[in-house]
Amino acid sequence: MRIPWCACWCHRLALVTVNPPLSNDANRVNAAPQRARESFGTRFFRLFGGSRVTLDEAAYEALEEALILADVGVTATTRVVERLRQRSRSEQISDRATLVAALREEIVTLLTPFAQPLPDPLPGSTTVILLVGVNGVGKTTLTARLAREFQRRKFTVMLAACDTFRAAAIEQLGIWSDRLDIPMVAQTRGADAAAVAHDAVLSAKAKGINVLLIDSAGRAHVNTDLMRQLQKMVRVMAKVDATAPNETLLVIDAANGQNAIAQCEAFTAEIAVTGLCLTKVDGTARAGIVISLAERFGLPISYVGVGEGIDDLVRFDPVKFAVRLVPDAPT
Repeated sequence: MRIPWCACWCHRLALVTVNPPLSNDANRVNAAPQRARESFGTRFFRLFGGSRVTLDEAAYEALEEALILADVGVTATTRVVERLRQRSRSEQISDRATLVAALREEIVTLLTPFAQPLPDPLPGSTTVILLVGVNGVGKTTLTARLAREFQRRKFTVMLAACDTFRAAAIEQLGIWSDRLDIPMVAQTRGADAAAVAHDAVLSAKAKGINVLLIDSAGRAHVNTDLMRQLQKMVRVMAKVDATAPNETLLVIDAANGQNAIAQCEAFTAEIAVTGLCLTKVDGTARAGIVISLAERFGLPISYVGVGEGIDDLVRFDPVKFAVRLVPDAPT
């Protein structure tokens, strides 16, 4: 009888704790952070370094461990590895190239239902998009990138600076407004963010703007008072337009790993989040969190940030993501 992988995983952790490898103190201190920084590709090629592979029980358990450490999540990992077991029995996977292709295909199959870019605005109406998230995930820059995306698609865009809390947040969005030649509604720092949102919706509708992008203040997902302020913004906008906001996008830094799960749980419990945008997907060893979020919350993933520039925002593509996560060569 096969022992459940999770039991083996916990047992191995216990063994590591009780019998640490013989090394000096500095090596032991540095080993864990270094392991956490490793990409899934690095771990994968350490497990399957040769062109031929043997998918025995030990190999599956090691693959499960590598996926877990990449923040893919327990449920998604179990699903992906079980599908590989089934395929290996029917397809006789015995070389690394075939294993890479099969693993990518399973990831693509899991993620494809969630790859949904934002729809085009309806003619004669204003689509209101609210961006929310914790501090430091890059909401303001993402707001500007989305503005550029809609601008490229020949839609008129307006910005609303509703981050009235962070120092220089209004000025930062104002710089993007000037660079992109897009109008912006703003008040002074410390103003009521709900009032700014109210005025922005009124202005955008009066001017026939296609897309209104609202940048909100970053807030800790455990701060109840700040989450209530976000609810107030939503209520006030609905008084101007019962359909507003049409989209509420939760912005998540992929480098946050499993903490992103707690953020998503908190925001979806308080407001009607309609989709996810992920930043820093290109620069983290923890990109597997994308799979974990999709599997757990079932929210569309609209866009991902893949760089620092204004144009470094792309529609989420499961195929490209799978290739990035499971590369052809060590990373």
